[in-house]
Amino acid sequence: MSLSPMPRLGFVGAGRLAHCLAHGFSRAGYPVTAIASRSRESAQALAGQIGHCTAYDLPQQVVDAADIVFLAVPDDSIGTTAHTVRFDSGARGSGAWALVHCSGASPVDLLAPARDQGASIGGFHPLYLFGGNLADIERIAGCSVSIEADGALKDALVALAGALRCHPLSIPPGGRMLYHAAAHYAASFALCGLAECVGLWRTLGFDEDDALRAVLPMLAGTIQTAGDKGLPGALAGPVSRGDAGVVEKQLALLEGMGGDHAALYALMTRRAVALARRRPVPPAAIDAIDTVVEDALARSLDRLTGEGSQAARKP
Repeated sequence: MSLSPMPRLGFVGAGRLAHCLAHGFSRAGYPVTAIASRSRESAQALAGQIGHCTAYDLPQQVVDAADIVFLAVPDDSIGTTAHTVRFDSGARGSGAWALVHCSGASPVDLLAPARDQGASIGGFHPLYLFGGNLADIERIAGCSVSIEADGALKDALVALAGALRCHPLSIPPGGRMLYHAAAHYAASFALCGLAECVGLWRTLGFDEDDALRAVLPMLAGTIQTAGDKGLPGALAGPVSRGDAGVVEKQLALLEGMGGDHAALYALMTRRAVALARRRPVPPAAIDAIDTVVEDALARSLDRLTGEGSQAARKP
């Protein structure tokens, strides 16, 4: 199917993601023509910031006013919305020919009702944590966008990623859930690691502001080094030095604190051991560290399992 080099774009949903994409596409010269949202006010607010864009009440009105419609809605609403809109396969000049969702986890097949009516379907998921302000439009540059589509729609979505100055990633059908689950380790779970650090430091008298002021520059440096030298090359700490004694003492200390502190530390150290083994010259004591970690992990999991069983037996 032929497509204008500047297709009309529409959005169902006017939240943080839609705010960034709509502004970014508009700045790149794409006509963003229609926006609808559960909140009429949010649709009007976003449409009012973009030239020649109209706020609508219904998703169908966006479909009728655009060529490519992006569903920037919660995952649970994707399938429902896809079932409510109608595509006229015989009148491509007057309405959308493609429906695209922006979820990282949900399958593109949720849009099958649109495909059954002759529309192309796809996924367009920016790997970025949106703040909800105009700074996102600049900060998203250099990020990656996972794209799942075929033919002309894939070409159009790759071009749209380029308009945002992002890198397109092609994701195979059925792979979105694993892709999205893995991405947590570079986003939410990174925050969880920081939270564990802050929580442990609180026992030493640090407050959260002081702790974050101390560790955020270290985290930034780690990320920069990983970009420069790769993951194994950026690894630091006792595992990278082959210091089995320090690892053993730290695990013993965390075991003594109770809870799941030692289990978490052991699981993460297991991953550090795997990274260390990928170095051209792995640390001499890497096998000893591996043994220490696995022994501590077994003890921690046995204890946690036992505590869970005792809690379940309590009346």
